[in-house]
Amino acid sequence: MFQAPSDDARADVAANGELPQYLPVHAPQPPAPPPAKRRFSRWRIARWVLATLLILLLITIAWLAIVAPPSRTLRPIAPPSVTLLASNGSLISRRGAVTDSPVDVRRLPAHVREAFLAIEDRRFYRHIGVDPRGIARAAWHDARARRMQEGGSTITQQLAKLVYLSSDRTAARKLREMLIALWLEAWLSKDEILSRYLSDVYFGDNVYGLRAAARHYFSKRPEALTVSEAALLAGLMKAPSRLAPSANLAGAQRRAALVVGAMREAGFLTPAEAARASPARLRLKRAPEATQATYFSDWVMPGVRGDADDAFAATTVRTTLDARLQRLAEHAVAQARPAGAQVALVAMRPDGRVVAMVGGRDYAKSSFNRAVQARRQPGSTFKLFVYLAALRDGMTPNDLVEDKPITIGNWSPRNSDGRYRGAITLREAFARSSNAAAVRLTQKVGPAAVVQAAQDMGIQSPLKAEPAIALGTSGTSLLELTSAYAAVAGGTYPVRPYGLPGQAGRRAAADAPHRLDARERAMLLDLLSTVVNSGTGRGAALNVHTYGKTGTSQDNRDALFVGFAGGLATAVWVGRDDNQPLPGVAGGGLPANIWRRFTADAIGARPAGKPVPRAVDPDAGESVGGFLRSLLDRIKIDIHL
Repeated sequence: MFQAPSDDARADVAANGELPQYLPVHAPQPPAPPPAKRRFSRWRIARWVLATLLILLLITIAWLAIVAPPSRTLRPIAPPSVTLLASNGSLISRRGAVTDSPVDVRRLPAHVREAFLAIEDRRFYRHIGVDPRGIARAAWHDARARRMQEGGSTITQQLAKLVYLSSDRTAARKLREMLIALWLEAWLSKDEILSRYLSDVYFGDNVYGLRAAARHYFSKRPEALTVSEAALLAGLMKAPSRLAPSANLAGAQRRAALVVGAMREAGFLTPAEAARASPARLRLKRAPEATQATYFSDWVMPGVRGDADDAFAATTVRTTLDARLQRLAEHAVAQARPAGAQVALVAMRPDGRVVAMVGGRDYAKSSFNRAVQARRQPGSTFKLFVYLAALRDGMTPNDLVEDKPITIGNWSPRNSDGRYRGAITLREAFARSSNAAAVRLTQKVGPAAVVQAAQDMGIQSPLKAEPAIALGTSGTSLLELTSAYAAVAGGTYPVRPYGLPGQAGRRAAADAPHRLDARERAMLLDLLSTVVNSGTGRGAALNVHTYGKTGTSQDNRDALFVGFAGGLATAVWVGRDDNQPLPGVAGGGLPANIWRRFTADAIGARPAGKPVPRAVDPDAGESVGGFLRSLLDRIKIDIHL
């Protein structure tokens, strides 16, 4: 910095034209000006806003494409009705909603379409899916009434709520409903939206869709509805359950009169036409009640729905159930009254056709199917596979096995009666259900061979290849056990149980049927008949050839009898849902008695007055000497008893 010139210096410059010399001075420097703030231009701000909106739009479109595909409006919102018939054609069960094929509004009379538009959405063909005028009008009416009276939803919004959303009343759900409505309007025509709405909406009485409602209430096609009938159905939209004319005809007719008035106000009807619209008369088409075989129906229903071709059409299917045998099974179970316990029963033919099923004592109190869903210890009924493995290993019913205490590691299985008989035949060991003998046989052939025998015969539940498997410690279902014994009855394995005739031929390559070796089958029949005639299963004996095995799990938690006679394989289980013991209940007691009562009535037999001689299978090639030896063994068992 330099000091500014004085007045005298200026005068010198003026006089001689010379520029004076200035000396620098040390004066304080002024502060630097602050840097200029960076300012966004209006165009830059607009670009940011547009980019943000574009990102939000893309996210919304992606969400709508995932959450609300328009194709979903072509599927019914409620599972269509499925009617199940017994093998003789009698009705056993009906499940699902009453539905019918979709309607096309272009083929309906104008007054049918206009009845719904007049009361639900008069501006339907003029708005874009959301109607601001309708929302404002509804808000004004609600404010005057001081309560929620009108919703302001368009038919497109109602379709969005029916197909994609829940019915909760929140602002977030309403916003999603509006977005989906705009989305549907972009993809579908107005006629398509109205058609799909009328094909899905609820009309009371478990009836969904206009076609089903027309048939249910008036026994006619929707194309033939009169003005009064269309007005009555349109009026149900407000409260279909409360206004269903089958129970509240007066309320439905009053509401229909309001619809006719709305049609007149909208110009859809002339005053004269509205005056001629007298109250509609019902022609109800009631379906017969069906509440039988509820456990069986639950079991087969997934297969029925999986095979349905038309998503809207009602389905009628004939099943394998035998109505007479089902009644006998329910009667036999009802007569058994074990305190605090449940009872389950399965009956099937040797080819796997399930002809009767009871999953518990009272379906109304518990729909849990103990015949199919429960995995309980089968007890000594599992010994069938132990002895099959032994027979495959070359043994025969006349061979000896040690019936005396055995210890494997820290495990010492005991016979249920605490008695041990030394060296006895396999026949006697099986008839007396010796635990020690079964464990010894399992040790001889190996647990893996027992598991293989069980799986060959149809057991699909996981099994542990360990010594304890001999006593039925791995859980199985009653249905599986029935299948395994049915395989012995028919001589073919594995048997896959089925309830729908079309399922009979559906087998995986691993399930290809095999003939049970004739020699092995004959020896199994020998063992199973001895149980019933002179062993633990004498309570199940009939006056015809009868085969079976008792089973009682540890601490009497499960009691079973599984067997076959007269071409019918049946299993009975008794136990508690909480898996608590049932003192005094064993497989040879209550389960055997239930089995005998049911099977005797089912095949026309009677309880045996005396043991029936063991059947000799002509395919087994058994000698007369072998038969005499087995008869002597049976006499020996009776003497011991």
